[in-house]
Order: sequence, then C-alpha cells, then structure tokens
Amino acid sequence: MDERVLTGDRVTGKLHLGHYVGSLKNRVELQNNYDIFIELADVQALTTHFDKPEMLKKNVRNITMDYLASGIDPEKSTIFVQSLIPEIAELTVYYSMFVTVSALRHNPTTKSEAEAHGYKDLYYGFLGYPVSQAADITFCKAKLIPVGDDQLPHIEQTRRIVRRFNQLYHPVLIEPEALISEVPRLVGLDGNNKMSKSLGNAIQLDTTEQDVNEKIKNAKTDPARVHKNDLGHPEVCPIYAYHRIFRSEGADEICESCKKGTIGCMECKKKIALSINHLLEPMRQRRADYLKKPEIVDEILIAGTQRARKVAKETMREVREAMNLDYFCSK
Repeated sequence: MDERVLTGDRVTGKLHLGHYVGSLKNRVELQNNYDIFIELADVQALTTHFDKPEMLKKNVRNITMDYLASGIDPEKSTIFVQSLIPEIAELTVYYSMFVTVSALRHNPTTKSEAEAHGYKDLYYGFLGYPVSQAADITFCKAKLIPVGDDQLPHIEQTRRIVRRFNQLYHPVLIEPEALISEVPRLVGLDGNNKMSKSLGNAIQLDTTEQDVNEKIKNAKTDPARVHKNDLGHPEVCPIYAYHRIFRSEGADEICESCKKGTIGCMECKKKIALSINHLLEPMRQRRADYLKKPEIVDEILIAGTQRARKVAKETMREVREAMNLDYFCSK
C-alpha cells in the first residue's frame, strides 16, 4: 500500500489563493503517489468558533467544492468529516490522559495562536488542540503530514504522544513525519505577511473575474511610488510577490521595470490579475458543475467518511487491545 498522507483544513470559511499555493496545489500532486486522507476539521473549528456552530454545515460543503474545483479527485483522495469519525474523539481522550498541561501550554504554535485571538485564559479545547490533532493523524496511521514551519511543534507533539503510547501499552501506532512545504507564504492584498480570510485581505478561490480585477486594483503596492515613473522597490510590494508565484516566467522583467520606473503599478496589476484569473477560471467552471448537482458533493463526503471510518475502527480495535480495554471481545 502507498504511504498514507493526512492533511486538511479547519472549516472556518472558504479557501483562498494562500491555501492553494500553500497546500491545495501540493495535494493535487500528492494524490497521484500517496494514499491521501483530507480532513474537514469541523470539531477543531470550534476551538475558536464554538459560538458559531451554524457555520459548519455551510463551510463543510463550500470547502469540499474548493477541493474538487482545485483538482482533488475523490477517486484518489479520501475526503472526510472529522466529527463523523467518533474514534478520533475516543483517541483524543486516551491521549489526554498522559499529556501534561505544561507541555501544551509551552507549545509555541498554541501560544502564538492564543495571542492572535486575544485569549488570556485558554479554553480546554483550544489548549488541547495538539492532542486532537495527534488523534487525527494516528487514527488512520498517516506517515507523512504536509505542514509549514509554524506547525512543526504540533507534529513533534504527535510524535511524542505516539512514542509514549507505544511504550506504555503496545507498539501499534505509527510515528509520523513532517513533509515540509517549501512554498513561500502568500502575502495579503494589504501587504500583511499572510493572506487570511479573517483579515479580509484574501482572494477566495470562487472569486469572479471582475472581483479579482477589483481586488488587485485596490491592493497595496510600494508606498514609495507616488508617480508612474518613480523608481520602485519590488521587494516590498505584494503585487510583485504575486508575480513571482503566478507569473514566474515574467517576474524578473517586472522586477527590473519596476526598479527603473518604466512600468506603472496599474499595468503591473493588470498583468497579474490576468494570470490569477487564468488560474481560477477552470476552478470556477468545475465549481459551477458541482453547484448544479450539490447531491454529488454530499455523496463524495459520505463515501470518503465511510472509508475513513472503516480505517478508524480497525485502528481502534488495535488500540483497545493494546490498552486491555477490549473487555468483551472474543479471543
């Protein structure tokens, strides 16, 4: 069997170009060589959106359409809903018995995310996010986990949990490895370090051609360029960052022209808007097809969740046996 990969997204909103560059494009490639499981993490979405549970149902379907539109093939990839795999919740409880609060509090990713959300007192679910993530990874015995550098502490926490479980009970769990993404983070339209739906500085994957043009037109550029012929500093311009990613073959020319002041920001923006729309157009078409037949999206989710649940049951059989919790199972 091909090595298994586990990846996914919290269902807090539609996906955007930052997600495509950072993960979706890579998943489309990985599905041809690996047994890839893609999780719609609705339970983990509640760690920061517990007061908005009504949004989950809509976002589960919207993000699934983002997956399908971007090229994820449900015949090659297993797309499943986290909350419909009760074994993940069971594993989370078992792991939480031997993970210390101190270890969770000192997780740098948890600390930075708590600071970003303004949490002074951490909710139990938020603090335990790495434990839940360990259950996500281990229920399907995933070997490879595509992540950025900021998620490495979560993966290391999972590795520690796996080692501890296997030492305490019986070696039935697989210790995962991080598959580091080398793709640069996509900056936001406002020049912020990160394109983010919560910051309102993103281009969602279902954005229309007209809206893409408008968003790019209003995006920040080099603040030092006031007039068209001013010498530019492309290294500080979000639009140039997009050229490097979406128009790599023409990025050097843009860089030189900007530095010399021989290309204006509006012309530069028109070129990148054209490239982004060229990328998004087939996604729009695929999404439109699924919107006409929404029942197909549900069928894909049901089939993927059933497959994931089958794998989860087998893992839990081994886990309960290792922990001597298989009280009434026949030997």
